[in-house]
Amino acid sequence: MKVAIVGASGAVGQEFLRILAERNFPMDDLVLFGSSRSAGQKYTFKGKEYEVKLLQHNNDFKDVDIAFTSAGGGTSAEFAETITKHGAVMIDNSSQFRMEKDVPLVVPEINGDDALNRPRNIIANPNCTTIMMVVVLNPIEKLSHIKRIRISSYQSASGAGAAAMAELEQQYKEILATGEAKTIAKFPHQLAYNVIPQIDKMTETDYTKEEMKMFYETQKIMHSDVRTSATCVRVSSLRSHSEAVWFETEKPLAVADIRKALSEAAGVTLVDDPQNYVYPMPLESAGKDDIYVGRVRKDLADENGTTLWLTGDQIRKGAALNAVQIAEYLIAKGNIK
Repeated sequence: MKVAIVGASGAVGQEFLRILAERNFPMDDLVLFGSSRSAGQKYTFKGKEYEVKLLQHNNDFKDVDIAFTSAGGGTSAEFAETITKHGAVMIDNSSQFRMEKDVPLVVPEINGDDALNRPRNIIANPNCTTIMMVVVLNPIEKLSHIKRIRISSYQSASGAGAAAMAELEQQYKEILATGEAKTIAKFPHQLAYNVIPQIDKMTETDYTKEEMKMFYETQKIMHSDVRTSATCVRVSSLRSHSEAVWFETEKPLAVADIRKALSEAAGVTLVDDPQNYVYPMPLESAGKDDIYVGRVRKDLADENGTTLWLTGDQIRKGAALNAVQIAEYLIAKGNIK
């Protein structure tokens, strides 16, 4: 088994290396790829040093079985054919292919079998906020069909990459030193001591692309007609996203039954004792694999509604971990060349 990581120097690329080592992923060889800026950099994996190669249109992927790509949509679009032409399975972390009909969009706990049918040998990794939400809602969908979802996300700097995390830290240093944040590049406004009610570009409907991803991706992953309305907000935490979720089911559900389903669900940790101030927070979910969920309660405005709070590590389950779990699913099914 030979594995490639495209975008190895980025935040998600580095997380790929950590997760592959932690999970003792069954591989015999590793090759790292990057842009001209990162080519030549060296990283240690399981005691062995690997040098980042320049990503080019050549035959470097000839012997690769699985390629994890996290270098942006433009790079994924340009190099998809080069990566897959010799049979490598491309598990792509960008938004480039997510809504294309011949590319499966996969969260293994929910629709792993979709990954087995991939005409272009490309599998798309969903948006981080979508992944975290559907992992939590899928066990509830099994109790009663979810018709509508309303969500407000609270997304950390990590969602915009390593440079954005560094920018947030720099802004806090500048404010403490001078009273003013001077470094504003990765976000449209100062993020330190602030929240920004916009993630990704604004569409003509005044919903952002991030918010529309949640609408369409949720339907594709869950094979559902569910309708989702989201407001995605950037907050000044460093790592781990949170979401307040309101959902309406076809029939009313008891909170006890929802809690039981969540406590038994794969990839979910229930942290829900609000009377004793016990609920999940991003500081606790950072670096963890599961999505943490709590504040489960009846919606006062809808007899068939329930509301809950969740938080999860955007770089792990929201990105690198989910991609690695897709690969593990393929291996378990004997579905790799």
